Amino acid sequence: MTPTPWLVAVTAVAVISDAMLLPFYPQFFAARFGVTDPSHVGAYLAMSCLVVLVALPGWARLARRVGTLPLLLVTQLVAGGLSLSCAVVTSLPWFWGLSLAMLVAKASYLLVYPYLMHFEPQDRHATLIGTLSVVVHAGGILGAMVGGLVLEHWAAAQVFRVMALGDALQVAVCAWLIRRGRAPHSTPHAAPTTERAPASSAAILRLGLVMLLFYFSAYLARPFFARYWELASGLPGEVLAGAVFAIPGAVAVALLALDLLARRPAGQAILLPLAIGLVGLLLQASGEVAAILAGRVLFGWALFRVTVRLELRLFLLSTPDRYASDFSKVHVFQGLGVLVASWGAGRLVEAFGLTAPFLVAATGLALCALAYRRLLAGAETRPAAPSDSVSART
Repeated sequence: MTPTPWLVAVTAVAVISDAMLLPFYPQFFAARFGVTDPSHVGAYLAMSCLVVLVALPGWARLARRVGTLPLLLVTQLVAGGLSLSCAVVTSLPWFWGLSLAMLVAKASYLLVYPYLMHFEPQDRHATLIGTLSVVVHAGGILGAMVGGLVLEHWAAAQVFRVMALGDALQVAVCAWLIRRGRAPHSTPHAAPTTERAPASSAAILRLGLVMLLFYFSAYLARPFFARYWELASGLPGEVLAGAVFAIPGAVAVALLALDLLARRPAGQAILLPLAIGLVGLLLQASGEVAAILAGRVLFGWALFRVTVRLELRLFLLSTPDRYASDFSKVHVFQGLGVLVASWGAGRLVEAFGLTAPFLVAATGLALCALAYRRLLAGAETRPAAPSDSVSART
């Protein structure tokens, strides 16, 4: 038996921990430190993305020497200790330092993604990518709900104690897999090492540019969505705001279930999902409750379809011996998109109000569609096997 189910579980726990404060950072800083400046929240989120972006290549190089799971065992243990420190610190500068150090340690769990791909044959890559995408979305649902529950009923600092519990669970799973000898360095399904043609490397970079625009648009409206929902709906409460925030995740879970039941082949079209996502963002910007809810559903559908298709294209362009390296390259572009979105969200809200991130994100999806047509449409990729693949067909 491969360690895949256990590693997917590790990823789920990590995503839930990371998502608990994502919709509520403005409320968290206001309640914990009395900081209400949107620019401060945006700067913190941007710095969070930057440290992960910088740390991941270093963890990837170290993992090649010591192994992915032994590395995770140590880094998540350190992350748990830093989480507990964040729960008790009362100084804002100290919180910045400790929480960013915690994120450096947590960044190592991203290596599970390319590591997992080694344990699956090529014709099951689309299924695994879809499953991991749903793990991210479902983790966002649970994380937002747990975070909202903690903030609504307990002190804001308790969120970091819950995060530390998640780190402890990851440490336990990694230790168990290592002890049972289920942490191989080689890959049972890896193809022989092949020399990459220069065109393939260029294709990875073009894909990265498209992903930068997509992730910028996908993340721009997130930091202040809970506050926007409360003002637009007139319905206070972090739990309800977290539930509405998590609607795209619920849509992704439903889509994966339908795809697996129907066993439909993976598609590769990107432009239609981007257009539907754009419509979803514009509906959310309207400020009407019904339109916001409908927009969340459409936006969630688009996010799942585009994410799976772009990730699948990465692994179709890559080769097993290059998975970690190419994943790290593309993640740089993804991280830059999230970084710019996190920094820009605070500035946009401060200057133009809570509706602005939705409008700018819609513009970003339009630019992403144009970039895709110029850089990737018609590019050669190895065809995905129809069986056991997640459908990306509408």
